[in-house]
Amino acid sequence: MDLLTGTYDCKVDAKGRLMMPAPLKKQLASVLEGGFVLRRSVFQKCLELYPMSEWQVLMQKMNKLNRFNKKNNDFIRRFTAGVKMVEVDVNGRLLIPKDLTVFADITKDIVVASAINIIEIWDKDLYEQAIDDAAVDFADLAEEVMGQDDEDYGIS
Repeated sequence: MDLLTGTYDCKVDAKGRLMMPAPLKKQLASVLEGGFVLRRSVFQKCLELYPMSEWQVLMQKMNKLNRFNKKNNDFIRRFTAGVKMVEVDVNGRLLIPKDLTVFADITKDIVVASAINIIEIWDKDLYEQAIDDAAVDFADLAEEVMGQDDEDYGIS
């Protein structure tokens, strides 16, 4: 699967169904049949949609954790709590389960945003607030995270 690109304003219907934006659906065409995993984000009040292939890679990494270490066991339990397998239906809709809708405060207006190899699903107001909150420190964060070594970017 290629890396995902795009941020889209969408709506959720009364039944909790999200019509996948056409550009994202096109990018996900090769993985649509495999289904997806939808889960609560660790750091934000949003949802993360993993193509099944990406989820399996992550689970293989987590499966290497020693479960006789209590912290590892607690982490695995918390990370996978509330996880749901979901599919995009023939009409291009994705049903967001009620418990996950409640967790992310999703009402009607949402933002669907690519995050490299997964998709984040946000309540529109919470997304805009998170972007605004991060804007203040983004320059410092960008330098700290990405400004380490020019060698990593092929610059000599």
